Formats: sequence, structure tokens, C-alpha cells
Amino acid sequence: MAKILLVEDNEMNRDMLQRRLQKRGYEVVTAVDGQHGIAVARAESPDLILLDMSLPVLDGWGAAGVLKGDAKTGHIPIIALTAHAMAGERERAMEAGCNEYDTKPIDLPRLLEKIESLLA
Repeated sequence: MAKILLVEDNEMNRDMLQRRLQKRGYEVVTAVDGQHGIAVARAESPDLILLDMSLPVLDGWGAAGVLKGDAKTGHIPIIALTAHAMAGERERAMEAGCNEYDTKPIDLPRLLEKIESLLA
């Protein structure tokens, strides 16, 4: 069973996505900000990280850079999640170190395809 780290500050979004991923057989660990997400990634060694880009303390852009630059977490695929689907955001996420990008509100079938592709 793959372990996914979900870094999301919005409690309603976090709970909903966590439940939906667990129903599909994933183990889900969570964090509420970028700094917490880095600590959980180092402690839990997840198979994949879902990273909201608009986070308190340390945003997703900064967290992605730290995670990709760390020998312990640099290999973990990251999917950027953002409600700001403006031109250039996907490229910005990739430059920050993310492997994939998805927009909110979450389209679960589309997100699951991206998760399964990165875990394959």
C-alpha cells in the first residue's frame, strides 16, 4: 500500500481528500503547512507528496525546493495542488521541483491518474 503525504492547510479539503484516498487503499499522512510537511516527509518517507502551494509558515513553492534538495526526500514525487490556475503556474511548480500539477477543486479521477502514473 502506497503512503501519500497530503500537505493542505484547509481542514475541510484535507479531510475530504484524505478519506477519498484512504477509500482507494492509500495510507495517508497529513501536514498543515510547508514546514510541517517537510518534517513529516523526513519522518514518514512517503511514496508521493500532494502539496498545496498556498500554505502558511512556508508555502508550497519553498517546501518543494527544500524537499527536492534534501537527500532523504529528493526522490519523492510531488504533485502541486493549487486553486490559482493562472498561466505559468504549472511551469512555476515544475521549476520549484514538482513532478506534476493539478488544480482545485480536485477532480478525483484526474488526480488518481496522476498519482498512479507517478507511483508506477
